[in-house]
Amino acid sequence: MELAAPAIWLRDNCSCGRCRHANGQKLHGITDLAADLRVSAITETGEEIRIRFDGDEHEAVFDRDWLSTWWAEPEDGDGRTEDAKRTWSAADLATVPDCDWSAYRAGPAARLAALESVLSTGFVMLHGVPADDGAVLDVAETFGFVRVTNYGDLFDVRVEADPTNLAFTALPISPHTDNPYRDPVPTLQLLHCLSNAARGGDSGLVDGFRAAALLRAEQPAAFDVLTRTEVTFAFSAPDAELRARRPMIGLDTQGRIREVRFNNRSLQPMRGERVAEFYPAYRAFAEILNRPELRLVLRLAPGDCLVFDNTRLLHARTAFDAVGERHLQGCYADLDGLASTVAVLRRELA
Repeated sequence: MELAAPAIWLRDNCSCGRCRHANGQKLHGITDLAADLRVSAITETGEEIRIRFDGDEHEAVFDRDWLSTWWAEPEDGDGRTEDAKRTWSAADLATVPDCDWSAYRAGPAARLAALESVLSTGFVMLHGVPADDGAVLDVAETFGFVRVTNYGDLFDVRVEADPTNLAFTALPISPHTDNPYRDPVPTLQLLHCLSNAARGGDSGLVDGFRAAALLRAEQPAAFDVLTRTEVTFAFSAPDAELRARRPMIGLDTQGRIREVRFNNRSLQPMRGERVAEFYPAYRAFAEILNRPELRLVLRLAPGDCLVFDNTRLLHARTAFDAVGERHLQGCYADLDGLASTVAVLRRELA
């Protein structure tokens, strides 16, 4: 057969026992291989392909299907960009992706479907999670590991007498992503409702990837500004001093939307000549994010637990009456753990 892959790629990816440990990891580094390798001979036996090289005594071994998959098929990214997502406005969601906690716990198929919703749609609502203190940590541990921050392993979202964050007041909160002042940012957030008897306090979700795509289509110059202008986000408290500098819209190397960081409360003053072009672009993106048709409005009931992608979805809250009780508990986790659990479940159910 004729091979399009370069000789060095073929030699580096040999799957034989001399080149790979039983766990699949390579036993050689790139500098262990000759830089001027050329293919000298190819032998095909059924589904096995053996390749020899000039200047190297080794014979590389490949499975035909593996070679076709890894070389012939185009690179599709890591699943984090807009191409791998189902972006949406509120009207697109005839039903909210959800799952009953008992079904989620009882069977891998239900758990897989719920977690796949987080990867594709950006969120899932779990119903019937016991409205107990700390239960949100149990949810996170079904698919990954809790990301501990200065807020602790979990945090309470309720009115505090001396709040360090506006989330701990009864004030309205506009669409935002959490912790943009961290590097790396927590990529998943969980919010679990323990009580919600207050008037108001409805939750909202906005698909930041859809909003960023709309900005790209409607105002490409503004989109360009927000993808190439780094801004500073910061948070200060008695026990924390956090800063991170990133664009509001992050792209991968192929120009695909991969991350949104947007939080007016923690955005720091800009300096320099880019201020003049930044503010119109910032306003344009904010106006899109606040379009009513983009926001999915949810009323969390006791036992509801919302799991969502904090690098993609923005969440919001209406003001509420501080007299009535409203108590949520939240925690952070990471997408890589959830994606790993999804991959394992798919393998087990195949």
